[in-house]
This record gives sequence, C-alpha cells and structure tokens, in this order.
Amino acid sequence: MNLKKTDKQIYDIIQKEAKRQAETLMMIPSENMAPEEIREAVGSILINKYSEGQPYRRYYQGMENVNILESLVEKRALKAFHADPNAWDVNVQAYSGSPANAAVYLALLEPGDTIMSMFLPDGGHISHGWIFKERKLSLASKIYNISFYHVDPKTKIFDYEEIAKQAKKVKPKLIISGGTAYPRDIRHDKLGKIAKSIGAYYLADISHEAGLVATEVLQSPFKYADAVMCTTHKTLRGPRGALIFIRKEHIDALDKAVFPGLQGGPHNHTIAGIGVALKHATTSKFKAYAKQVVKNAQVLAAELKKAGYDVVSGGTDKHLILLDLRKQGLSGNIPAMALEKAGIICNYNTVPYDTGSPMYPSGLRLGTPGITTRNMKEKQMKQIAHWIDEVIKETSQYVLPEKGKKEFVEIVTKNLSKNKKLIDISTQIKKLCRKFPIPD
Repeated sequence: MNLKKTDKQIYDIIQKEAKRQAETLMMIPSENMAPEEIREAVGSILINKYSEGQPYRRYYQGMENVNILESLVEKRALKAFHADPNAWDVNVQAYSGSPANAAVYLALLEPGDTIMSMFLPDGGHISHGWIFKERKLSLASKIYNISFYHVDPKTKIFDYEEIAKQAKKVKPKLIISGGTAYPRDIRHDKLGKIAKSIGAYYLADISHEAGLVATEVLQSPFKYADAVMCTTHKTLRGPRGALIFIRKEHIDALDKAVFPGLQGGPHNHTIAGIGVALKHATTSKFKAYAKQVVKNAQVLAAELKKAGYDVVSGGTDKHLILLDLRKQGLSGNIPAMALEKAGIICNYNTVPYDTGSPMYPSGLRLGTPGITTRNMKEKQMKQIAHWIDEVIKETSQYVLPEKGKKEFVEIVTKNLSKNKKLIDISTQIKKLCRKFPIPD
C-alpha cells in the first residue's frame, strides 16, 4: 500500500506543495530544505515507539534501540557545536523552540523572576516573553516579569553599554538573546559578561544561527552562556525540533523540566533526523554551505541597498536581511504578497521602532538558507535583488489605507494575480529553479 492509493487527498496536497517548493525561491530565513536522508529518518518506523524518560532511565520496555539512538544524538550535538562534554550536557527531546525555551525557564527560574530579553520588533522572539500594549501574550510573560532591551535608534544595532546599565537597574535572573530578525552577529561575550556581573544566567537562543555557529561562521556562545537553545530546521537544515544545551550542574533540573514538566514521550523519529543533520553539520561541505549562506545574504543586502532600500543596520553578518520600507511609503504586507505571486517567498515583519502594527508592519524579512541549499551563489543573488526591486516598484501604487485594510488587501490580491509583470518574473524564476533544483 502507498499514500497515493490509500489517501489521494493528502497525497495530492503533498505533491502540490512539492511543486510549489520546486518552482519558487524559499527566502523566509526560518525555512530550509532537509535532505532526503533526514526525511527518511523522520518518516521511519521509529515513529511507533513511545519512550518517556532519559536514555537508560525509561518508564517503558523495548527501549534498547531508542536508548542507543538518543545517546548517539546527544554525543553528536556536543561534537557538532564544539561543546566541552565535561562542562556541558544536552537534552534532544524538546518538540520545538518555544517549549525548549520554556524548559530552560522552568529549570533555572521561579515564577515572578525577572527575564531581560530582546524586544520583538528589534529581533527577539515571542517565546522570550512578548507583551503587546500591556497584553501578556506569551507563556513567559504570564509567569515571569519581563524587561525588554532595545537596539540603538540610529544604528539599529545593540549598544551593549546601555544593555549593561539596564541590567544593573532591572537585576534580572535571566538574560536572553535570540536574533529572529536581527541581522548582526550577537556579541555573546558581552552579554555573558553582563549577566555574570549581576549574578544572572545567560540563555543564548541561537535557533536562527545554529548552522552558522556550529561551523564557526558566527561567534559561539558556549564559552559565555549558561544555556544554549537552538531549533534544528533553519540554518542547521534538519527536521523541526530543538536542542537544549546546559551547564552540567543544571542538567537534572532541565531534564525534569522537559519531562515531566512540559511534555510526555519524545519524538524518536525526529531525534533520528536531528542526528543525521548533526552529522552533516560536521562536514567540510556543510561548512562551505554555511559560509556561502552569509556571502549570499551580504551580496543581496548590498544590491538592495544600492537600489535605494533601507537595509536595517546597514547590512548583515548572517543569513537574514531586514528591509524597512517606510522610505518607500509602504507596509510590508503587499510587497510580500506581490513577491509571492512572482515566485519569491519571504515575509512581512516588524522593524525597530516600527510605526505600523504587527499585522501591518513596515518591514520585509528575507533569508538565504533555502536558496543556498539549491547551490545558488552571488550571481543569482544579484538577479534576485533585481527581481525584488522590480516587484516592489511595480506594486508600489498599492498603499494601505488607514481604515479598511483587510478589504483593501483582498482587492489587491485579486489584482496581483493578473499582473503581467509579476507573471513574467514568475516564469523567469521557474526557469532559474529548474537550473538550480532542490537537491535530493
């Protein structure tokens, strides 16, 4: 039996999605393309096994293979990130990044403790304790006291002296970093020093940069942090899961926070896929890939800057670029939709000191992990930058009104589908995608 025969509806959806991915440019920074062998591991018979507990300390029988698997993946994780096994341990069971962060909070903090985290429009993440207009919208903000730190209003880069002053005033128990839309390398050495100076823990959420940190393309936080969390599907190019590294003295508390604190049995099939991804991450081929991801992002940023766009912070040190479209008098929504019609998949995003709302922000977020996986290089980045510019200019007449935004967007969407320029660019992009197919 196979899926095509047993459930054609689901099979057809998968085929359509495969076609969409094959014919468009994946440029959302948090997306990538897992190799076939990772998909094979994730779709394996390991999906059948339930395994609450830690390796060799389980609550079920029939664990001999799962114990070997999880222990192997733990060793691979420490090796891939050059973490000293005498100082660090790792939990590979977390389902994804948000519960992984929650596990660190549960292990290190008490309810009501203060967390100092990156402000969301400045590049932070919802799971770091998001509060919007006095509304506590995340689990962390409902349990802990949250204080946000910000980028400098002019440079859009962190001023670590100002962060240090704030930390001394706020006295947090935990400082978090995590660059979901922060284009610059985060100075883990400085944040670790700030945390240490006030007796706080430092959690480095490197979900976006994991593959770049493992290959030492960006600064590693392991020398400076008390805990390091990363998801495994972005620059690490694995399945959707998470790794939580923590100093050895806290591993028992962390393991208990993951199970039974937050979840039941781990997803063994996902852990297997993560293990394959970690093995890839130690190869010279993957290191070359990581370097090219950054080169591509820097060329793309430079070309867009040349075309007159406000590239937040003036450029990028990693895999992502953030455009502030207020100079063009635009919200990010319609350009993102227009680019999708043309075959470029990115996302609208808040920018530092945004005057728009989270649903209608002023920014556009672009990334290079997925297109670099397809072996595209600097030449293709220049062409893509040209297409982005053409699409934005072609649809610049669609300016969001003060009221009736939802209805306006619906009308614009219909018009975009008929736009000859976008259709022509889409045809060109399909040709490019055929030239650079998704690797098996």
